[in-house]
Amino acid sequence: MLQAIPAIFCTISNNSLESSLRQLECHFTWSLLQQDVDLNDLEETINDQTEFLIKSNIANYNLLSYVCHLNNSNEEALRNLQKAEEVAQKHHPDEIARSLVTWGNYAWIYYHMERYEEAKTYVSKVENSCKKLSSTAQWKIELPEIYAEQGWALLKFGRKYYERAKNCFENALKNEPNNPEFNAGYAITMYRLESFFYTEREDLNLSLKPLQRAVELNPKDTFIMALLALKLQDFKRVDEGERYIEEAMQQTPDIPYVLRYASKFYRRKGELEKALEILKKAIAVTPKSAFLHHQLGLCYRAKLFQLKKSTRYPPREQVQELIRLSIFHFKTVIDQKPKFFSAYIDLANMYAQEKRYEEAEETFQKACQINILFRDDKQEFYYNYGRFQHFHMKSESEAMRYYIEGLKMEKSSYFFHKCRSALKKLVEQRIQGGLGVAKDFGTLGLIHNLSGEKCEAIECYEKAIALSPDNEEYLSALCELRLSISS
Repeated sequence: MLQAIPAIFCTISNNSLESSLRQLECHFTWSLLQQDVDLNDLEETINDQTEFLIKSNIANYNLLSYVCHLNNSNEEALRNLQKAEEVAQKHHPDEIARSLVTWGNYAWIYYHMERYEEAKTYVSKVENSCKKLSSTAQWKIELPEIYAEQGWALLKFGRKYYERAKNCFENALKNEPNNPEFNAGYAITMYRLESFFYTEREDLNLSLKPLQRAVELNPKDTFIMALLALKLQDFKRVDEGERYIEEAMQQTPDIPYVLRYASKFYRRKGELEKALEILKKAIAVTPKSAFLHHQLGLCYRAKLFQLKKSTRYPPREQVQELIRLSIFHFKTVIDQKPKFFSAYIDLANMYAQEKRYEEAEETFQKACQINILFRDDKQEFYYNYGRFQHFHMKSESEAMRYYIEGLKMEKSSYFFHKCRSALKKLVEQRIQGGLGVAKDFGTLGLIHNLSGEKCEAIECYEKAIALSPDNEEYLSALCELRLSISS
């Protein structure tokens, strides 16, 4: 279905103004909910991108105006819309479509400021522009620019919105399949969807061709080039990926958005000193970047694991310094970005490494209290907290409890398999060590059942029932399994 802006036929009265506003295509009508995002972090991200990634400045200023409104700063919102207009007039003076979202945002902000006449002016401006652009009697027009701008806004509002962003960019590309900006947006969206939502093997290369296409259409887009390098690395095409990374850094040696992915590439390759060198260069440009601090923490943690693996008795001073640096950077991340879930988990695990168990426990609890967690985040929490209980608190029963909680959630995710593996190993060790009780056989039955291994599950539940004949949970599970096999 094509994006459309309906014309507003009647003279706008104060009573009908809100109804007219709801027909506009802009940030105020795209269901971008404040509770789904950290507004301060988003504002900082947009400001950085406006400075370093110039290509979407109209969209960035428009989105920034909406963020300012959500932060109760309508005057600042108007100033950002003025900047969007200035960019449009300078770079796209004859493209009315690029200003429609800006004018829609103007109308909404003036409405919220109770400056109704100015709001009506901008509603009428959108209406008149639609009439000029439209070629149909229904006053509906194809606007790939608006699809794309909506897609960028949805991307920045986080994971909950990625599928909608994908649909927006797909619709934009129907009208302009060779548009470099639209292809870039689609490629980024597919890359992020893969990272968070697509877990089946056949889904894992869905972003490769879009990334290659985007680089082909715009060889100067070094941000996309860096993402393509990481995707090639995923497919073990490391040398090919490295050529793209080096080309990106050569073209734009000072853009932190490129450097951060370059550092990630070299960290994953095991070249930790090179990754650190790149990160330090990037953080000198954007010292408040939570992403860069997180990457620094991950690099120092990787150096710690590398040291422990290569040396039987690593120097205590070196170990302590690497832990200290990791903790410093992970703590900096959550101070700057209080909803950065992975950083809490990483920080808690580093506290545990240093036997600072109270701080580890407190950090784990803060992680699970973040209000915008996804199912796989919760699963990641259960896995890591289970390990903390197992290896640091020495509580096998608590570890099992949290691994089981992780197993009860999404079954195709990375941390489902991690929970399954950890729990299965723990239970089998207890059984082989002669410590197995009915609960252990019941847990092993649950593991097999959730993994689709019905015959093995039946065998385990039978052993559990032999040890605990009246357990209704095991009897019920066994009955259901037998019925499912016979039916």
